[in-house]
Amino acid sequence: MEHEERFDTKLEEGISSLVEKKGVTRRDFMKFCGLIAATLGLEATMLPKVAEALVSGPRPPFIWLQFAECTGCTEAFLRSSSPFIDDLLLNKISLEYHETVMAPAGDAALKSLNDAVSKYAGQFICVVEGSIPLANNGTYGMNGGQTMLQMAQQVCPQAKVMISLGTCACFGGLPAAAGGVTGAECVHGSLGGLRTIKLPGCPPNPVNFAALLVNYTLFGDYPALDSLGRPTFAYGKTVHSQCQRNGTQWCLRGFGCRGPSTYHNCPTVKFNDASSWCVQADSPCSGCSQPGFWDNGSFFNYSGTYGGGTSTTSD
Repeated sequence: MEHEERFDTKLEEGISSLVEKKGVTRRDFMKFCGLIAATLGLEATMLPKVAEALVSGPRPPFIWLQFAECTGCTEAFLRSSSPFIDDLLLNKISLEYHETVMAPAGDAALKSLNDAVSKYAGQFICVVEGSIPLANNGTYGMNGGQTMLQMAQQVCPQAKVMISLGTCACFGGLPAAAGGVTGAECVHGSLGGLRTIKLPGCPPNPVNFAALLVNYTLFGDYPALDSLGRPTFAYGKTVHSQCQRNGTQWCLRGFGCRGPSTYHNCPTVKFNDASSWCVQADSPCSGCSQPGFWDNGSFFNYSGTYGGGTSTTSD
């Protein structure tokens, strides 16, 4: 950044406390704020509001459920190279239940879940990672004597906001691929069309998740969504239209790249502290944020189209 913004005293104190705790510079923090603002398409004048959303304000209760998945979505978020992503999860929000990071186990964990749902009914934000097995009455996915379907049916309808994180939760993903026996479906389809904000990707970009939380903190509402339920700030344009190789001799379109029919902001946000992304690493886009990923995503079965854009339905 060309200059250092100065904010009010209380906000400055919050920023100073955060950067001191993380062992990074104020400039690093402002760079991260700028990345979030750019991801959301906000003007530079909103930068103080983004900073404030990250260091102050209320801590909304979160309940994070994990179903048929590989935990890659959680790992991508917790192991992000950005020094502020983990702080956003563990300090900005009140994480009431998350099997991967919580200390309780067994009956104590389930008690934590039930207590949190009862205490914050109608107020909590529910994040679901993974699809939900439906075959044989859901017995292919069990947790504490309950099926994953039963748990979802009890918890998700009581949430104030539902977020499906990752392609498995959004569209079924690998557990729902052809040949499987579990009958896994996306969260939306498993729960009778319950409205969710969908952040697909395998894994989803942690910056987009952070931006979604900041957006909710700033405006207290859903962001603009496409017809698949995805935020348009992250899924409003095709990968190909944003790709740095578009129109050059290095374009991978002829090598099975799904970029022309995949909607995601990978070329602009990138991964690993914005250091790279699939095509930059010479790998064609696999279309991991589109419906039908895994079944239709093979580079050896390329038809030039994939998934669907903003005119398709999710289920």
